[in-house]
Amino acid sequence: MNILVVNDDGIEARGLKELVTALRSRAGADVYVCAPDGQRSAASHAITLRSPVSAWPVAFDGAAEAFALDGTPADCVAVGLKLLKRLGVEIDMVFAGINHGANVGTDTIYSGTVGAALEGSIQGYPSVAVSVDSHKATHFEYACDLAVDTIRKTGGKWDARIMLNINTPDLPADEIKGVCHTVLGEREYLNDVQVETEGEVTTFIYGGDAVLYESDENHLDVIALENGYASITPLQKDMTAYKAGDMLADWRIGK
Repeated sequence: MNILVVNDDGIEARGLKELVTALRSRAGADVYVCAPDGQRSAASHAITLRSPVSAWPVAFDGAAEAFALDGTPADCVAVGLKLLKRLGVEIDMVFAGINHGANVGTDTIYSGTVGAALEGSIQGYPSVAVSVDSHKATHFEYACDLAVDTIRKTGGKWDARIMLNINTPDLPADEIKGVCHTVLGEREYLNDVQVETEGEVTTFIYGGDAVLYESDENHLDVIALENGYASITPLQKDMTAYKAGDMLADWRIGK
């Protein structure tokens, strides 16, 4: 099996190296890497349209071929697939991660990791996003376990219109309570925008601390993760609000 691995934390990120090692040594895959040349977190599904994107080969332990790219995570998927096809390599699956920081709830809208996996889905490949719930993550083993188990259980074959979004707590594997199959919850932050003013210049800094909830609704990815479980959420590119059809009919906009 040939797997393309991308990320949004950059080609030097530990999570990327951990995932490549696991997919090669434990899943027996031939792993190919195309990752940004630096940090691209929160790039969402952006692609580069108004300037060229360059890629160049780099050494990467465990990878059959690896490239750094001066574009976005979604660029890494689209360009990586084309690069590899030119080399005669047909990819079977796309993995994005392992991200340093969770990608759950409404954060999935902003996530470069999820955006890259969705690009893989759009390109017609079964795709998986994998994240650990800490920007200073140190425990990647359970995330690797789930990535490898996904290959073993599915054979890398399912409806490519559906991508899987895996998130694990930053805990040793034996301290994680299990896996919940989830839907997207709400992700809220305290002090999410810091404002600093110096003279006539106002600076806005995005960040803040995630709101913690006391709940046992482990069918929500945010809650499951907070309660010590890993979560797996199926996502898709179709953003249509189907339940709003009657509302539009009632409004008769343009009729």
